[in-house]
Amino acid sequence: MAMEMVATSAVSLRAHRSNSFLSNDIKTTRGLFPPSNLTRRRLVMTLDVKQGDNMVELKSNQSGTQIPIDQKAPTFVENFRVDSPDVKYGENEIETEYKYDTTELVYENRNGSNSKQWYVKPKSVVYNFKTSTRVPKLGVMLVGWGGNNGSTLTAGVIANRESMSWPTKEKMLHANYFGSLTQASTVRVGSYNGEEIYAPFKSLLPMVDPNDVVFGGWDINGMNLADAMDRAKVLDYELQRQLKPIMESMVPLPGIYDPDFIAANQGSRADNVIKGTKKEQLRQIINDIRDFKDKTKVDKVVVLWTGNTERYSKIVDGLNDTSDNLLAALDRNESEISPSTIYAMACILEKIPFINGSPQNTFVPGLIELAIKNNTMIGGDDFKSGQTKMKSVLVDFLVGAGIKPTSIVSYNHLGNNDGMNLSAPQTFRSKEISKSNVVDDMVASNPILYEPGEHPDHVVVIKYVPYVGDSKRAMDEYSSELFMGGKSTIILHNTCEDSLLAAPIILDLVLLAEMSTRIQLKAEGEENFHSFHPIATILSYLSKAPLVPPGTPVVNALSKQRAMLENIMRACIGLAPENNMLLEHK
Repeated sequence: MAMEMVATSAVSLRAHRSNSFLSNDIKTTRGLFPPSNLTRRRLVMTLDVKQGDNMVELKSNQSGTQIPIDQKAPTFVENFRVDSPDVKYGENEIETEYKYDTTELVYENRNGSNSKQWYVKPKSVVYNFKTSTRVPKLGVMLVGWGGNNGSTLTAGVIANRESMSWPTKEKMLHANYFGSLTQASTVRVGSYNGEEIYAPFKSLLPMVDPNDVVFGGWDINGMNLADAMDRAKVLDYELQRQLKPIMESMVPLPGIYDPDFIAANQGSRADNVIKGTKKEQLRQIINDIRDFKDKTKVDKVVVLWTGNTERYSKIVDGLNDTSDNLLAALDRNESEISPSTIYAMACILEKIPFINGSPQNTFVPGLIELAIKNNTMIGGDDFKSGQTKMKSVLVDFLVGAGIKPTSIVSYNHLGNNDGMNLSAPQTFRSKEISKSNVVDDMVASNPILYEPGEHPDHVVVIKYVPYVGDSKRAMDEYSSELFMGGKSTIILHNTCEDSLLAAPIILDLVLLAEMSTRIQLKAEGEENFHSFHPIATILSYLSKAPLVPPGTPVVNALSKQRAMLENIMRACIGLAPENNMLLEHK
C-alpha cells in the first residue's frame, strides 16, 4: 500500500449500523472494526489530511468495498498523515514550516491627527518545527508513589496493559483510560463527504503508549503498592484481587521527610525516610534516578510530585532568590529548603523533567533560575481535576456572556490522606492560594464588568471527613449580577472521585512532558532550532495554578488552555489552528 503521503496501514473507520451491511453494530473493545471478522466486507480507506487555505480536507487514496447507500459516512479515523508541501515526514522526524498569524497593537498619531488611536495590526511569523518520531521507553518516578494517586495510577496502567475485566453489582467493567486527555479524547481533523472527521488526540504526534510506561518512585511510607492500593480504598475489590500478585513486589524507595513542611498527623506514616543533610538527600535522589534508569533500561525518565501538600516556603534574599544562593543554602543545610524543592533540584541537575502536582511553591525563584540555566523542563502547579476545572469553565462562560460574577464560595470535604494533611492550617493555605487564583485572568479580561482592582469575593473551605474517603464532595455557590439590577445564583454539587480524576491527569502530564522534549522550533530570523522554554506552559490545561515564564500572561480559562495545547500540536504537523468558522458551510 505504498502511496504518497499515506499512513503505512489502512485507517479503521467508526461506522453506524446498517441493515444492508451488517446486522449488528460493528465494534471491538476500541469501538473499531475487528479485521478478523470483516476481512471480506470491511471498509478500507486510507486518508490524507490536505492543508490549504486554512481548510482541512480528507482524501481517500484507496478504494475498498463501497459504503452502502444507507451507510452514514465515517466520522472517526484512527490515524492520518498531512498532505502539504510544508510538511516533510522523515525516517525519524517530522519537519514543518508553519505560518503563525497573530496581532499586535500600537497607539499612535496617524495622518496628521492631533489625537492618538489604537490600531490592531495583523502579523505573521514563520516558524519551523522539528519533532522526533522516535518514541522512547519511558520511566516515570512518582514522589508519593504509595499514596492514593500513585497506587491508583499504577494499578490502572497495569489493568489496561493486562486487559483486565471485573464484575460489579451493576455490570462487568473493563480497564480503560477514561479521564485522560491524551488517551480518551478526540480532535477534529477535517471533513469528508460533508461529515466532520475526528481522530484520537494521541494521533496528532507520536506519543508513548501508557501501557509501556515503567513506574517507580519514592514514599515516606514503606508499604508495598498492593497494600497501598488496599489502604486507599479506591478500586473495586475484584480488580484489586487480580492486581495484588503483580503489585505486591513494588515497594517505594525511601523518601525525604521534613515534618516542618507537612501536617504533624503524617508522622505516623513516615517509616521509610532518607537520613542525612539536605545535600546528602539530594545526592541520594540523583543516585536513585540513575539506578532506576539503569535497572529498567528506560530511555527517558520523568519525575512527578504527587506527595503531600507542603506549606509555602518563605522567599528569602540570599537563600532561595537565585540559583547560586539556593545551591549555597543547600550546602549550609538551610531549613527553609523544602523536600519538593530538593527533588526538583536533583532532577534539574540530572536534566530530568520535573512536574509539581501539589499547590506549594516548590519552584522558588532560585529553582526557576536553575532550571532555565540547565535548560531542564519544569511544570506545575497542582492537578486541575474536579472543582477547579468546573470553576475555570463556568466563570469563563459567565464573564464571556457579559454576566458579572460577584461572589464565589467553594466548600470541599474529603476523607483520604490528602484531606488529613490539608487539615493543618499551614498546608491548607497552599491549597487555598492555588484554588483562589483560578479566575483572575477571566476577571481581568472584561473591564466592562469590573472596575480596576475589583474582584469577586472568593472563599475556599476544605474540611477533613474520614467517612467519605477518596469520594470528595465539592459544593459551589456562584452569585452574579444581571441586566438592570437582576441577580443570579448558581449552586453546584460535585462528587469528585479524587484519585480516579487525578490518575489520568498524572498520566497526561508525564506523556505530554516527554513528547514536548522531542519538539524543537525556530522562528524566522533564528539560525538554530531550540526546545520550548524550560517552564512548560504546554501543561497548563492540566494545572490548577499554571507555572509560566517571567512576563508571560497566566491563562486559567479551560477552553483557552485546551486550544493552546491542541493548536501547538497541530502546528507541529502543519495544520492551522481549529477556528470553528466552517466558512465552507456558510
